[in-house]
Amino acid sequence: MYRLFIVEDDPGIAGAICEQAAMWNMEFRVVKDFRQVASEVADFSPHIILLDIKLPCFNGFHWCSEIRKFSRVPIIFISSESDNMNVIMAMNMGGDDFIAKPFDQSVLMAKIQALLRRTYDFAATLPVLEHRGVILDMGDNTIVYSGKHIELTKNEYRILLTLMQNKNSVTSREKLMEALWQTDCFVDENTLSVNVGRLRKKLEAEGLADFITTKFGEGYIIK
Repeated sequence: MYRLFIVEDDPGIAGAICEQAAMWNMEFRVVKDFRQVASEVADFSPHIILLDIKLPCFNGFHWCSEIRKFSRVPIIFISSESDNMNVIMAMNMGGDDFIAKPFDQSVLMAKIQALLRRTYDFAATLPVLEHRGVILDMGDNTIVYSGKHIELTKNEYRILLTLMQNKNSVTSREKLMEALWQTDCFVDENTLSVNVGRLRKKLEAEGLADFITTKFGEGYIIK
């Protein structure tokens, strides 16, 4: 089920979009705090975002720029401010499409579905994994959470990569040790424990104390 995040301050428009999303069997959420748009995006981890330009506090261009610091999620701008300058600005700030208000709801959903297909039919080629707002960049061995970049060692990266690839399932210590052997470092039980501990401290420092759970006698799990 695809997740749609709606950043729109008109309750009527937001409600109509939610009704359409429900008809298409999409999970959806409307922004609650217009001062915390990026944080709510990271928390919800949507597959696509609808973003108005004129918003309370900060405009849509600002939030698009903030979201692009940690996510490649497709963003469709929806706005009555549809002159050429705003459309160009939206694309330059990282938007993927622009729909002028007022719009037909069926046309909007068709554009959403088309962009979802284009993006996620090729998702396997994108070098990122994402779970609960944590984005693991497989290109540079870093994670991004709430707009912050966190550097990982090779061992920490291998551990987190293996756990995220097997999320919601227990990963044994033996499997993690096999993954660490790929770093060409000597690995034993103590090495694994030390690296898991260091990784947890880095995550805890960013507010992710419960991201990795220990299953005693079995291994570790990310849920």
